[in-house]
Amino acid sequence: MRTNYDYIIRNAKVFDGGPAPLFEDVAVRDGRIAARGADLTDATADRVIDANQRWLIPGMFDIHTHYDLELEVSPHLPESTRHGTTSVVIANCSLGLAFGAQRRDGFDPIVDCYARVENVPKPILRNIADKVDWDSPQAYLDHLQQCNLGPNVVPLLPHSMLRIEVMGFADSISRDPTSAELKQMRELLSDALDRGYAGFSTDALPFHYLANQPHTDKVIPTQYAKYAELKALTDVVRERDAVWQATPAKDSVIDVLRSFLLTSGRLFGKPLKTTVVAAMDVHSSRKILPMGLVLARLLNSRWVQGRFYLQALGAPFKVWADGAVTPLAEEIPELRALNEIDIEDRDGRAQLLRNPDFIARFKAMWMKGKRGYSLARIKRLLRLEDYAFNREMADMLVERCPLSEWEGHSFAELFERVCRHNRGESVDLSDAERALVDKDFFWISDEADFVIQVLRSFDLQISWSTVSANRKPGTVRKLLMNPDLLPGFNDSGAHLTNMAFYDCNLRALKLAAEGGDADVAYMVRRLTRDAAEVFGVSGGSMAVGDQADLALIDPERLAGYDGEAGVIRRHREEFDHEQLVNRSDTVVPMVMIGGKVIWENDQFVAEAGKASFGRVLQRKGARSSEVAA
Repeated sequence: MRTNYDYIIRNAKVFDGGPAPLFEDVAVRDGRIAARGADLTDATADRVIDANQRWLIPGMFDIHTHYDLELEVSPHLPESTRHGTTSVVIANCSLGLAFGAQRRDGFDPIVDCYARVENVPKPILRNIADKVDWDSPQAYLDHLQQCNLGPNVVPLLPHSMLRIEVMGFADSISRDPTSAELKQMRELLSDALDRGYAGFSTDALPFHYLANQPHTDKVIPTQYAKYAELKALTDVVRERDAVWQATPAKDSVIDVLRSFLLTSGRLFGKPLKTTVVAAMDVHSSRKILPMGLVLARLLNSRWVQGRFYLQALGAPFKVWADGAVTPLAEEIPELRALNEIDIEDRDGRAQLLRNPDFIARFKAMWMKGKRGYSLARIKRLLRLEDYAFNREMADMLVERCPLSEWEGHSFAELFERVCRHNRGESVDLSDAERALVDKDFFWISDEADFVIQVLRSFDLQISWSTVSANRKPGTVRKLLMNPDLLPGFNDSGAHLTNMAFYDCNLRALKLAAEGGDADVAYMVRRLTRDAAEVFGVSGGSMAVGDQADLALIDPERLAGYDGEAGVIRRHREEFDHEQLVNRSDTVVPMVMIGGKVIWENDQFVAEAGKASFGRVLQRKGARSSEVAA
């Protein structure tokens, strides 16, 4: 008897999260996997897709995104969907929209918290905040369900916004909560988890500062929480077997260990699922990665009995900068001073760059450890510096510049050209380059002077990049294959002109494929089934009856894919602004979400963004069933 399906995908090499691939057909009906196996030869369907021995995998999870804002203007999330991502975790690092715009007492938290942390211009943020019409976690879930989602969405409850909701903005960055306020925070968190939120996110990274005066010298609210507050809130998360997403307090080993021992089942009766940013091979401080791996091994040991997962990035950690605006700049006080000035305020930055006191401080910072004999010099030579940004001019590559002759050259090369010209040596300079050097750069005496003048001359119009971590592909592969880690920290949706890691799930699959089918099978499981299990939601599997979230991967195209070469700038109409994105065309021939094809033959179907494909994924065990319906 013939059976009719919506789709039959024939001749697929299926990696479904098991230990080895299977060669079989997969049938889809009414949005779900309806049948699998070799007995579908005589079955019919509205449409038959010939996989031609390409990989068919469950749609992949992106466990660390900041898509909260983009969901409001482009809910099909095209920059992730095109790479085979079908589920995204939002509201990471304590920031999100669960409580709405929270505009009270003259404060604008969405703008204040996102503008510098995510390097998004304030006008874009204000336009999004103006459209927010909900004010509670349940109303936000209802809102998301009404969006024309592309991928499925897994929401966390963000700690900064929780603090603001209960304490008010000003108090959330100036004091501890009262016992009554902490009780209210626990109740709101408990209720959100019961309604389907997958977990709770906090943050302690030293890069995350507020954007509006008079608070530009203050970090986001979550970072003012002391251990007692974190324990009280994570106890709620533990009770419900939800997940805690966190970042480490970079400069205090004791604080890091004390905080992350909260994962311990031995100490607290039940393990707390904890996922942490991030395991990376930082070039300027090589001690960070070994310490992180030792910590993960300790916390997951039988003595501690934790469930602790560092997030691993499947790519070189290439960071872009527009002038001085880059996330790594926030860690260094002298660079942070430039970031405190609004993006639109070029005159303000120019004035600071001509302030004698600032110039002296900047030069001292830039040259620290680069010459002479000192502890700073030894630490630099041993790659044990205090900052993630290594200030190495040879590593700073000009990507875009009004003076096009400088594009493709490192700051070190350009500094040498300028110095040679200033010494009267013969240098092949164009007329435009010679005019600029004679006008602006005639005075420089060292590389700190050069950087200051670059920022003066070009401001945000010069874009440059540096790889601050994950320079060795072999090390990246080992991290991705480590069972104490989860592939993630893609930061998708953050930093419009930075960190283009939307394709990192594909990069992880490419690295895994170096070890053959068994390693591909392992990586597929980590990117799908294991991610779903850690966050306590459905998805990531291909059993009969499961929602049909699928991606077809061309292994030959994947093997030849160069993720770095696929990074481009394009204008996003939704933001009316440039964005740094990836293109992996031909690598992913087809993506299906909710049993409907959304991406095929390197283009989106007409319904993308106009109809719903994915859904909000409810935490298993939540009392509400509406979200999962």
